[in-house]
Order: sequence, then structure tokens, then C-alpha cells
Amino acid sequence: MHLEDKRILVTGGTGSMGKVFVKRVLSGELGMPKKVVVFSRDEAKQHTMRISYMNRGAATDEVIYRNFQSLLEFRIGDVRSYADVCSAVKDADIVVNAAALKQVPTCEYFPLQAIQTNCLGPANIVQAIRENGYPVETVVGVSTDKACKPVNVMGMTKAVQERIFTSANVLNAQTRFICVRYGNVLASRGSVIPLFHDQIRGGGPVTITVPDMTRFLLSIDQAVDTVFAALKHAKPGETYIPIAPSATVENIAKALIGKRKIKLKVIGIRPGEKIHEILISEEESNRTARRGDYYAILPMLPELRGGAPAPAAMETEYSSAGSVVDLPATVKLLKAHKLMVEDVQNTDGGELLR
Repeated sequence: MHLEDKRILVTGGTGSMGKVFVKRVLSGELGMPKKVVVFSRDEAKQHTMRISYMNRGAATDEVIYRNFQSLLEFRIGDVRSYADVCSAVKDADIVVNAAALKQVPTCEYFPLQAIQTNCLGPANIVQAIRENGYPVETVVGVSTDKACKPVNVMGMTKAVQERIFTSANVLNAQTRFICVRYGNVLASRGSVIPLFHDQIRGGGPVTITVPDMTRFLLSIDQAVDTVFAALKHAKPGETYIPIAPSATVENIAKALIGKRKIKLKVIGIRPGEKIHEILISEEESNRTARRGDYYAILPMLPELRGGAPAPAAMETEYSSAGSVVDLPATVKLLKAHKLMVEDVQNTDGGELLR
């Protein structure tokens, strides 16, 4: 079992993917870990997550806990701080870097902040392992489709993160550095589906940027599946990509609205947004291999390729414009993941799925 008796560090572990990743790791499906450390800088989110595992009713409940004696440990720190990173990484067998500034407009307005979290944070992880000889077995960098042919700051910084981790394999041969890259996660924090839910509950209108804009769609569990697949099978320097459907933003809105008499309002593209997203570029396609339900982008550095290259799994880029499902299929997809408005209203006392 890949995680049996391992010490796992999850930076940004209170985020949407991080929370589901931690929950599934603690379920023991890949083996029962020795320790899981949630590392982030938001004490309120950590406290809420902590009491959710203690069956407490609200974040304001008085909680007495033995944090460092528990299987699940919460640690306040910032990936921007080299000292914080060293303190957390030194005892880890596996590091999953999910810490990020991920909202596209925010990164456009504050690019330096995006660089510090999305680039310098990963650099701190690599430097901590290399300079101190920490015996970390694997580092997984969580990336995004926006890192492929990036046109916005968020994507640019995530693309640099991928290169930081990939190149780290050359001078850190004792540690395997790998990445995962996936598209829009259904109903994750800050995504469009929770916004549409709120607008529908308020009677509309539902605002869409460009009707024919397309986005890859997968559930948070499928995102975690991608991390698990990479942990199990990825070779040093490889980037794992899930094979996922895509839909137009207009059809997502229409699927959620259903038969309600709510209008759509086109408001135009936001700063830094793409019309279509790309998970694998045309340049990357000639070094991409098929691995079951995933694609693996092989590293471009010759020191990491070794042997004969695998046959290219695709002849062109992997774009959200090329695998678009129609409206009925979009409805079916959202229903399957219980993301229709009526489903979400009946979950956790009316709270949106995160």
C-alpha cells in the first residue's frame, strides 16, 4: 500500500482538494498513514476542519485537543517562508503542494503575491529538501489547465511551479518530484457553480462571461484520484492529466437553471480568462503517453527521459473545445455529482458543496 505508515504533508490542506484528499488518505484506501499534517496559514479554516473530525457542532465550540499527538495534525505556516517549510518538510515522507493563489482576476491585480505563493513556495520546498538532505520520498505539485499555454498570471505562475518541480529531479535524485494538472473542479471554492447556485436562489439573472466558453469538468474526488494515480505510477518529472469531459459555460448555467424562469446575462470575459482551456499543448503532445484513464506528459529534460520515448498518445493539443458534451449530457454529469441546486440545498443544512 503506497501510503502505509507514511508521514504525509499537505500544504494548503484546508482548500477544496486538500480537504477531500486528507479525508480519503485517512480512510486508508492506499494504506493507513503514520501521520497527516495539514499545513496552511488560515487558523480559522484549520479550526473548522479540526472540529469536523471531532464531531463538534460549530467553529466556536470549545475544543481541547492534543494536536501533535494525533494522527491528523494541523500546523500554521506559510509556504512563502523558508523556515516554516523546513520545519514542516523535514519529517515528511510525501509532500502534496496544494497551496496556491488560484483565482484568475486576483492574480492579475496582484501578480507579485501570486509569484510568492505559486513559485517561491515550491522553490522553498525544493531548496529545503536539497540543502538539508531531508529524506522526502515524493513531492506532488498540484497544477492547473491554466498552466498550459498560459495567458494569465495564475497560469504563468503555475507553469513555473511545474518546471521548478520537474527540474528538481536532476539535482535531487533521492526524491521523486511529479505534478498533476487538471481543469475546473466542480463546485470547488471560488468556482462558477457556487456562484450560479447563489444567483439562482436569488432569482437571477445568472451571469455568464461568454456563452461558448468551455471548461474541463471533473469532481473533487476525480482530482484526488489523479493525485493518487500519480503517487502510484508517475515517474520522476512526469505530469499526470485526467481524461475529462468539458462543457460550455452556457450549458452549465442552463443545466442548473432547469425549468426555472431565470434569465441569462452575458457580462463579458474577465481579466486573464481564456475562451477554451488546454490540458496538453500541441508541443507537449509528442511526449505524452496514455496511462489508463490518464495522460502522462514526459519531462522534456534529457536527463530525466532515459530510454526510448513512449509512442505519442495524441497528435494535437488536448483542449476543452474538443470534448464538449451537449446540454443533456451536462445535466446528467451535474446530477451524477449531486450538484444541481436542489441537491445542494439538501446537503449539510443548505451549505454549498465545497
